[in-house]
Order: sequence, then C-alpha cells, then structure tokens
Amino acid sequence: MADRSTAAVDVAKESGRSPLAAHADGATADGVTARKPGGAQADAEAGGAGAEGPGETATGTGGTSPDASGTSGTPGARVPADADAETVENAPSAPSAPSAADAGSGPSADTVAEPSVVIYDADSGVLPATPDLHSGHKLARRYRLEECLTRTQGFSSWRAVDEKLRRAVGVHVLPAEHPRARSVLAAARSAALLGDPRFVQVLDAVEEKDLVWVVHEWLPDAVDLTAVLAAGPMEPYDAHRLVSQLSQAMAAAHREGLSHLCLHPGTVLRTESGQYRVRGLAVSAALLGKQSDTPQRDDTEAIGALLYAALTQRWPYPDDAHGLSGLPADIGMVAPDQVRAGVHRGLSELAMRALVHDGSASSRHEEPCTTPEELAKAVAALPKIRPPEPEVNPYRGSGYRQPPARGPHNAAPRPAPVPPPPPALPGRTGKVLKWGVSALLIAALGLGSWQLADTLMNGRKSSQDSTETSSGATGGNSPKPSVPLDITSATEFSPLKGAMKPADAPKAVDGDDSSSWITLHFKGFANFGNLPDRGNGSGIVVDLGSVRKVTDVEAKMYLPGQTVEVLAAAPDASAPTALADFPERISQEQSVGKELKVSAAEPVETRYVLVRISALAPETTGQYRGGISEITVRGEGE
Repeated sequence: MADRSTAAVDVAKESGRSPLAAHADGATADGVTARKPGGAQADAEAGGAGAEGPGETATGTGGTSPDASGTSGTPGARVPADADAETVENAPSAPSAPSAADAGSGPSADTVAEPSVVIYDADSGVLPATPDLHSGHKLARRYRLEECLTRTQGFSSWRAVDEKLRRAVGVHVLPAEHPRARSVLAAARSAALLGDPRFVQVLDAVEEKDLVWVVHEWLPDAVDLTAVLAAGPMEPYDAHRLVSQLSQAMAAAHREGLSHLCLHPGTVLRTESGQYRVRGLAVSAALLGKQSDTPQRDDTEAIGALLYAALTQRWPYPDDAHGLSGLPADIGMVAPDQVRAGVHRGLSELAMRALVHDGSASSRHEEPCTTPEELAKAVAALPKIRPPEPEVNPYRGSGYRQPPARGPHNAAPRPAPVPPPPPALPGRTGKVLKWGVSALLIAALGLGSWQLADTLMNGRKSSQDSTETSSGATGGNSPKPSVPLDITSATEFSPLKGAMKPADAPKAVDGDDSSSWITLHFKGFANFGNLPDRGNGSGIVVDLGSVRKVTDVEAKMYLPGQTVEVLAAAPDASAPTALADFPERISQEQSVGKELKVSAAEPVETRYVLVRISALAPETTGQYRGGISEITVRGEGE
C-alpha cells in the first residue's frame, strides 16, 4: 500500500468528487457514455475520471461533437459532450440489458473480475477495450509489468521494472487506436523536454505493436499529500514551503506552454528531504481528456485549494474529496483562519486570493492571483515564516537531574548529636605522646610531598617523550589520496526559467571532451543578457548517487573567459533546483580559461555538486555564450 500511495502513476483518481458516471451507465471523461462491468463498485475502483475543479471541461481529444450520441450498453441515449453530473443523471436512460438468465451468458451484476471498460465514441463507434495485459508482460523487452494499479477509460496504469537499468518505474498503457493516444504521446514528449526536477520525470513515450505506453519515474521514498494531510493540518512553515514550491514549479511549466489541470493532494508528493514534486504534468489531463480555456487560472486555483487543505485539513468545496471533509454548503467559502484557530493570517489571505470563488476574492478585497507567476510573487512578498522550534527536554541527555520535591514524608533528616571527645591523657605521659605523634605527622607530610613532586616531574617527561614518539611515527604517513567519484546523472541548472538545453546536460559527464552542453546566445551583456529570469545564471548539477566526501572538482569549459563557481548541496538535499539549495561553497567566483581546477579546504559531504556559470564568454561582437564540455569530481574513496 505504501508503494501504491507514493507511485507516480495514480491518474485514475484525478478527481476527488463523484465522477460524471454516477451509475453503471454514465458519461466518460471524453463526453460520451460507457458501461462498466460491476456497476457502482466498478465505478469506485476506477476512482472517477470526470472533470473536477474550476474551469475544467471534460472533453475528449478524439473530436467528439456536442450533439454526439452515446450509448449505455444499447444505442438510443444521447448525452451532450459538455454535460455535467446532474445532466447525465437526468438524461433519458437506455433500455436495460437482458438478464444473465435470459441471455444464457454474460457477466452478472456482481461480476468485477475483469475491470476493463467499453467506451463509445461518436466518430469511431466502439473504442478498443483496455489492453489485456498481465503481470510479467514485457514492453520492448525491457519494462516488466508488476502490478496493475487501475484500468479505466481504455488505458491501464502499472508499477513496472526497467530491467535494463534495474529500477522501478510507472507505466501507462493504451491502444494505439485510442482517440487520446496521439495527445497522450504529445503531452508526454512535451513534459519530458521540460526537464524540471520539481516534476516527476517522463522517461519514455513509445508507440509500438498497436500499443502506446508512457514510462515515468517511481518514487518509493515519497508520500502523497493525501497521506500527509491525514495526520493533521500543516504548520505554517511547511504550508509556506508547499505553496512556494508548487507555484514556482507551475509557473516554470506554464512559461513552456504546459499545464496540469489535475492538481490535487494525490498528485503532489513530498520526499524525505521535505521537497515537493508534482506528478502527471500534461499527461494526466491527456489521459483523462481534460481541457480548459483558462489553464493558468485553473492550476492557480488548484494550488490555492491545496494550500487551503494544508492549513485547515478541509477541502474548500462542498463535496468531500481526497480523504478530506468539504465545507458546509450553506456557509459558502470562508477564509481558512475562520475555519480553524491558529491559522497564519498571511497564508489564509493568500489561499483566498488564489481561490476566486463565484467571482469573490479574499475578505480584504485584495487583487486575486490568476496565474502561478502572480501567486509565486505573492508568496515571495510574505514576511519570512520561521520553522517551529524543536521540543527539547531540559533534563534529557544532561547530568542534571531534577531534585525530588520535599514533603512531610521526605523532609531532610536531623543531624545526629556529636559525642563529646574523650578526656586528654593526664600528666607527663600525655605530653610526650602528643609531641611524638606531631613529629610523625610532619615527617610523613614531608615525605609525601617529595614523592608527589618526583612523580609529577617524571610524568611530564614521559608525556613529552611519548608526544615526540607519536609525532615522529605519524609524520611519515601521507594523507588519504582522492579518487574519481562516479556520477550517476547530470541536469541543467536553471532555477528561474525553463532549461535551455536539458537533453544536452549528460554530455558534460559522458567522458568525451568533444561533446558539450552549450548555452544559447545572449546579446548585450555577459550575465545572460541581463535578463531577470536568468539572474541566477546557469550550469550543470551532477548527482553522485549518494552522499560522498568531495575534495576536488575539475571542469573543461566550452569557451575560455567564463565566470564560474562550484557549490555543493546539503547532505540531506533531494533534487535541489534553487540557488539557495547549494549553501556549501567549494570555490569562489572566478574567471577561468579552458580548464577549471578547484580543491576544497576540507572534504565537503554532499550528493549534488553545482558548477554554476554566472557570466558568459564573448563569442562574437555583442554576443555571449558559454558551456561545459566535461566535469570530473574527486573525493575520498569508500
């Protein structure tokens, strides 16, 4: 169940509300009707594929027209392509199918053994059923299917194993003749070109042997936001990180012309390091046939709904969804700080600015945020929210112990009376005895002092001798030599805008000096044209696969004259993308020639090393360009 909740393949549960098909006969997400075996139970297992959320229309990509006629097992029922759930429920019902006793064969009402569906399309008639695949089936002799997570609307989602790279992946499979197959392939390839690590990456998109499949990352160490919110609302610091990372990620996606349209708690994953990653960019909407005339507005409101849920543990709509209770329908949408005490006022206002509901903005009538870019700027304008102070037990781990309380039963005991001293010896005998004892005491004291001084002198001499011996023994040992460290992957560093050439980033670590990752041309200024969205420069982030002790970094540059620095992420960082994610400095900014060689003063423990270019080299008159041909990282061996 943990894998199922953290996998990046859960597209059948894109809607937390009731699907358009509320019964066995209903409308699918592409605007036509379908009949699913198993009745309402099969609908529940499908997870709902109807459009959900503001501004979204559940229209298919197969070219259905508004007056297309759908069937519900038999022809005759006509449902508009843009019908909502209420319209579908009130649509004329088709004649009921004959019973099993009359037909002699066919599934009964309780049959749910094979959850495939039959979908009807106005243009092409009956669509092909979900591909009949099974565990152990291999795609392209590489991807072995392990567990089917869902079958719905003619496609299926699987947890699989990439036998070539020996890693877990997620796979969506649908027939090549499916009306959404072309749009799914196009969406997957566009998402793969984005190359932003804040999104679950698309690894492959193939059409072969009458099948289309999309392969993407599987994150076993991450949990989705549904599981996080099940434990309770978030602290203001965590909610601020959530909305900040989501708004920045979606702003970068929309700058490249990509939208999500299916954002909800099940599509947002939190890794062990506290980073958030979004799954299903563009692909989920294509699989479910979702389209929108205002994609930026819809994604912004979805982020607002996620922030609202993080602050209150309530879904900001009347219907219950994603394991969260909805708001009472009679009170409408109220600010989070009116739903739950202790909510951060600034975050509450921000959620209402993103959640423009029925034309109303926040209670203070501030300007609504209609794009992820505007929302990201509003988040950045908030005062800094400090993380919660850790709870520390003052008596734990220290030598101090709390004294026991004193009461009538444990009062301090009274001291016992001191007995009187015995009487002194009388006469001359007593005086002699006292003088003799005094002399013995003085002699013993002098002897003890002399022995103590002698011992101290000998001990100091022995300590010096041992120190000299130890230093002489260790002086001949040379420091542990550094070795080249393995680099598992390389990505382009582009925190403020989409990557320039993400597909060329691996050329910087392929061992071939003739291949390079090269930037675009920039005019007028060496600092990437003095463009605001390139203010943090660019470069290459190399992943060492695990935390290692880095001592040296070497880089061969595409052109001499670039200004470069080498930074490292914190040991607990996961997929860092922003400049602030690299706090450890291995070298200062410096202008370099064709080669860069830097050594850390002390070994730096990190998994991610960034070779950042802050200023490009002049290439032609008025134009600047840069790039990296090869990166080598050295450190202490394991």
